[in-house]
Amino acid sequence: MSLFSNANASASRVLPGRDTPIETSDVHTINGHSLHPPFPSGYEDIVLGMGCFWGVERLFWQLPGVYVTAAGYAGGETPNPTYDETCTGRTGHTEVVRVVYDPKQVGLETLLQVFWEQHDPTQGNRQGNDVGSQYRSAIFTTSQAQLEAAQQSAAAYQQALDEAGRGAITTEIKLLDTFYYAEAYHQQYLDKNPNGYCGLKGTGVTCPIG
Repeated sequence: MSLFSNANASASRVLPGRDTPIETSDVHTINGHSLHPPFPSGYEDIVLGMGCFWGVERLFWQLPGVYVTAAGYAGGETPNPTYDETCTGRTGHTEVVRVVYDPKQVGLETLLQVFWEQHDPTQGNRQGNDVGSQYRSAIFTTSQAQLEAAQQSAAAYQQALDEAGRGAITTEIKLLDTFYYAEAYHQQYLDKNPNGYCGLKGTGVTCPIG
């Protein structure tokens, strides 16, 4: 199985970004937890890209055992990018959600199963009608153990997709470099805008893990 790797813009086209982080929210609108570390001892985090981050964040904040979620950008080169910059495709980032969870309440396999089943990881630089490298599927892990588990889950899901006659997984899977928080208005967007856009749509194929 070949996993997709984002082809970042050439150095001359990469946007310069900025040294100072952009302004974002401090607390989660649903549970009041801080969006920023330090998080409770023993908790873990993983960063997931499944297309537009609005619906992805809601998907995970609803899961029991998830402590806090935050929308952001990862996988690119531009430091502290804005939303508008990311949408140009010249930062290299994809829209992602940071998921902080208590592994005693929800296992990594459960999070990965939700990840695989709730979007289409075979589309490359798009997710449905949302087209561009900022919508690519991605898993950015915060430990080697997470990385190996993610790779194993991808192999298992690819087998299920093959049996269903679906395409090859294009998900980028690697250790997280840097997670950049998105602007305040993107945080918990669908809590603030209940009728807002959500582009999540799975393949209908069950992921045989967990």
